[in-house]
Amino acid sequence: MNTINFMRLRHLSTAISLTLLLVSVVAIGMKGLNFGLDFTGGTLLEVEYETPVELEGVKSILDNAGYRDVVVQNFGSETDVLVRMSESFRDDLGSEVLNLLQANTTDNDLTLLRSEFVGASVGEELRDQGGIAMLVALFVVMAYVAFRFQWKFSVGAVMALFHDVVIIIGLFALFQWDFDLNVLAALLAVIGYSLNDTIVVSDRIRENFRMMRVGSPIEIINESLTQTLGRTLMTSLTTLLVLLALFFLGGDIIHNFALALTIGVAVGTYSSIYIAANLLLAFGISREDLLPPELEEEEDDMP
Repeated sequence: MNTINFMRLRHLSTAISLTLLLVSVVAIGMKGLNFGLDFTGGTLLEVEYETPVELEGVKSILDNAGYRDVVVQNFGSETDVLVRMSESFRDDLGSEVLNLLQANTTDNDLTLLRSEFVGASVGEELRDQGGIAMLVALFVVMAYVAFRFQWKFSVGAVMALFHDVVIIIGLFALFQWDFDLNVLAALLAVIGYSLNDTIVVSDRIRENFRMMRVGSPIEIINESLTQTLGRTLMTSLTTLLVLLALFFLGGDIIHNFALALTIGVAVGTYSSIYIAANLLLAFGISREDLLPPELEEEEDDMP
């Protein structure tokens, strides 16, 4: 396979990444995230129908009645419906919703199984713990990559992960998609996926710097990226196929989870090439940086 000159586009990719990061930061700062019920608090109702019902019809009834941020999904079976909304909890809310749905439903008896309040304080705690978990994950990644490879690889890997996470959050802020615990879980999954891709590329770059006696750093990195391209494409495409199936067929409960992961896989594949590898060139990576300690001592002892 002929070597692909990936680094020919490194300056253009830098401009694109900086633009995306700027747009993301501005969107987060000006519009903020549209936090879901997990973070803002609200009401959760579980209603059992006698026969299966169309979820879109249930949602439409509640939306038209003025209830805010309604999410309707099946829970365990086609007759068990879970309703989440941003309404403040009150004792009669469950019976009010049940009567409304019953009035708009013919030949189908309804039973209210539970009516619960999800407090905002719980959401704030979950949000804070999720943010801490993400920061800890980035710190552990930096320490691991620095130990396994070299500090230049460590900074490149963490910056690539930071790039991916900020862009995903920025898109959710820009388009005001619901940001709930499922999306937060997807962000942590993106960190793992992108890190795995970056480590595969970094490992090949390190080996080629040690094995290839001729060639500039740009040529060696291009060769390394070309060698890992097949594996990267196959992994990304197979993962995207599953995520697209979940996105279109998985229902409301995992819709945004699949959306965040789909964006993450695409951006993560890009960042492994044009962020992590690009930063190695910016830091002036060289063969001497990657020589094993024993080999460095032997070369120093040579006349």
